[in-house]
Amino acid sequence: MQDIEIAEKAQLKRINEIASNLQISEEFLEQYGKYKAKIDLKLLDEKQNSNSKLILVTSINPTPLGEGKTTVSI
Repeated sequence: MQDIEIAEKAQLKRINEIASNLQISEEFLEQYGKYKAKIDLKLLDEKQNSNSKLILVTSINPTPLGEGKTTVSI
């Protein structure tokens, strides 16, 4: 199965629903539409003693000229 087939079958959940399930208050969310958001780093200070994990995601996206542009998400 190709990535596009997996992506087309995925059912998106609203970011508010996901944040609610993770007990993240809306005051820590900066929403970008219905399905994505940034989380304020102040949340880490508040949940300092919790079992949190830092996840780094990188990708290389081609530009119109063909060279790759590296994107990093924390």
